Amino acid sequence: MQAVRIGLLGLGTVGGGTLNVLLRNAREIARRAGRDIVISHAAARDYNPDALNGLEQIGQLGDDPFAVVQDPAPDIIVELIGGLSPAKELVLEAIDRGKHVVTANKALIALHGNEIFAAAQDKGVMVAFEAAVAGGIPIIKTLREGLAANRIHWIAGIINGTSNYILSAMRTRNMDFADALGEAQALGYAEADPELDIGGGDAAHKLTILGAIAFGIPLQHDRTWVEGITDIDGQDVRYADDLGYHVKHLGIARRRKDGIEMRVHPALVPKSRLLANVEGVMNAVVVVGDALGPTLYYGAGAGSEPTASAVVADVVDVTRVLTADPGNRVPHLAFQPDAMTATPVLERSATHSACYLRMQAENRSGMLGSIACILGEAGISIRAVQQKEMDRDIVPLVILTQAVEEGQMDQAISAIEALAGIRGRVVRLRVEPLE
Repeated sequence: MQAVRIGLLGLGTVGGGTLNVLLRNAREIARRAGRDIVISHAAARDYNPDALNGLEQIGQLGDDPFAVVQDPAPDIIVELIGGLSPAKELVLEAIDRGKHVVTANKALIALHGNEIFAAAQDKGVMVAFEAAVAGGIPIIKTLREGLAANRIHWIAGIINGTSNYILSAMRTRNMDFADALGEAQALGYAEADPELDIGGGDAAHKLTILGAIAFGIPLQHDRTWVEGITDIDGQDVRYADDLGYHVKHLGIARRRKDGIEMRVHPALVPKSRLLANVEGVMNAVVVVGDALGPTLYYGAGAGSEPTASAVVADVVDVTRVLTADPGNRVPHLAFQPDAMTATPVLERSATHSACYLRMQAENRSGMLGSIACILGEAGISIRAVQQKEMDRDIVPLVILTQAVEEGQMDQAISAIEALAGIRGRVVRLRVEPLE
C-alpha cells in the first residue's frame, strides 16, 4: 500500500521532536498504522540543522509553509508553527485543498476551532489536535472515545507546567514568586515573556477545548474566566500548607443544572488529593464521569518528544481512517455536529467555590466580630479562622469559608476592605476539595 505523505510545518522544539519520533520509530508506527508514513515536504524558517537528525530523509525542505500546503503530494498537513497567523490561513487552505490536518496549536483551536471544524466537515477531512492540551497525555482521545459512555460531571486539571513549577518551588523550597519565575526561565520552562503561562491564558485555551469536548458545547474561549498566579504570595502558600492544602493553578470545567462553569485560577487543594501532589512541570487532569467515577491522567505536559508523541499518534489515527466514510469518523469535539447543545457557560459571578481569605487587620477587640458579621449578612459560613503573629499591631488574619457564589463573595470582600481596621486589599483564593 502506498505510503502516507506528510507536509510538516515547523522544525522547532515540537517539529524537531516529531521528525525524530517518526524516523526512530518508523517500523513500529507503520505496524500500527498499516502503512508507511513519510515526510514528503517540510517548511521551516528558523531551525538548527545540527540538532536535527534525518533532514536528508525529508523529500523536500524549504522555508515557505504555503508551498507545502499547496503541494498536491502531502495527504496530511502537520501544523507546528504556533500562533494564530499564518497558522489559521495555512490550516484553512489545507482543508480547502482536501488535506487532513494535525496541529498542536491550542490557541488556534480555542479561538478559531468552530470555524475550522465546520470547514473540515464540509470538505470531509479530519482535524486532529491531541497535542494541543497537556502535551503527551492523551486526554482528548480519552474524553472523546474512552469515556464516550459517560456523562461528564466535572474536569479539573493542572494544565500549565510553568505555573505548576513556580508554585511547587514556592512551597517546597520557600522561594518567592520572582525567584521561582527566574529559575523557571533559566531552565527553559518559562519564556522570556511568561505572561501567557503565569497569567493563565495558556491554561484557558486548553480548558476551552476540554470543556467543549466534555459537555458537547461549542468552543467559547471568551466565556472562560481567568486568573493567573502573579498575585500569589509566599505566605499564602505557607498558610495553605498549615491548613492542610497545596496551592495549585487549576483549570476547572463543571456541569451544573443552570449551565457550565469554565474557570482558570489558583486554588487550595487538600493534600490528600492526588492532584495536590503533582509537582514541577508535570501536568495532570482529573475527569469525573457518571459511570466510571473519578480518573486521573498524569504525564509530561510539554517538551519536544512528549508533545511529538501526541502529534504522531494523531497522524497514525488519520492514516487509519483515510479511507473511512467521513460520516463515520470520530467527531472533532466528541459529539456529532448537529447534536451540540446551547447549554450556557456561566458568568464568573454565578460560579461556586469555597474561599481562602487573607487580610491585614488591626489587632484589637471586635475586629474579627465585624468581619464575621459582614460574612454572615452575605450568607457566607465560616469554616476556620487563623490569626497569625499575635504580638503585632497589624496581624495577618486567614479565614476559610464554605462554598459560595462569586458574586456574594465579591460584595462581602468590598465591605470588609471598607472596614477602618483593614489595611490593604483582601487576598482571595478558591478552595477546591475535588470530591
